[in-house]
Amino acid sequence: MKIGILETGDPPERLSDRYPSYGRMVADLVGPGHAYTHYAVARGTLPADPSEQDAYLITGSPAGVYEPLPWIAALIGFLRTVPPETPLVGICFGHQVMAAAFGGRVAKSPKGWGIGLHTYRVQARALWMDDVTEIAVPAIHQDQVLEPPPGTLTLAGSSFTPYGILNYRDRRAISFQVHPEFASDYALALVAGHSPAVPHEPAVHAAALASLARANDGPRLGGWIRRFLETGA
Repeated sequence: MKIGILETGDPPERLSDRYPSYGRMVADLVGPGHAYTHYAVARGTLPADPSEQDAYLITGSPAGVYEPLPWIAALIGFLRTVPPETPLVGICFGHQVMAAAFGGRVAKSPKGWGIGLHTYRVQARALWMDDVTEIAVPAIHQDQVLEPPPGTLTLAGSSFTPYGILNYRDRRAISFQVHPEFASDYALALVAGHSPAVPHEPAVHAAALASLARANDGPRLGGWIRRFLETGA
């Protein structure tokens, strides 16, 4: 399968010399056996035509989908041109920009930052999922999908993130607010340097760091994404 990875952000400069790009992390999550093409969307590069690839994956980003950045508007426009039968997978910002493109609402959550290992309860099961009842995966976000697009089914979430995993019933598309592509060491390094974003919540930051020492279900979600892409389910 030819998979286009729409890169909408990079690791922060303090970590970029030690860790791969977000696009590389996503490709590693999905695994071998596919031909990956990377598009530097945040630098203005998009596929000339959605038919260039068999599927598209959208990475995380420090940007907010509501920011008046030309590349975000261009990405939303591109996503709307992708045929419904072409698989789309969004992660974090990708989850949010898909929601914005297809009729949902995204904004900064009044609950504040979601950082650390977040647990979602599975509420519905797609064919590409296994029978687990909850998942725990690294998260780092302040924005959330506050209203999902029409026609979506919420597969998993929590009281903090009600719309954590969305399945689109009018197109072949799924999206995740969490970061299954983040290895434990990267998630820990990212959150460790993120304390300025939560200066009035040191206990939240400490708890987030402690949570990331536990095993997580990122690889499980990688398997879900592979099955979604490869089986057509």
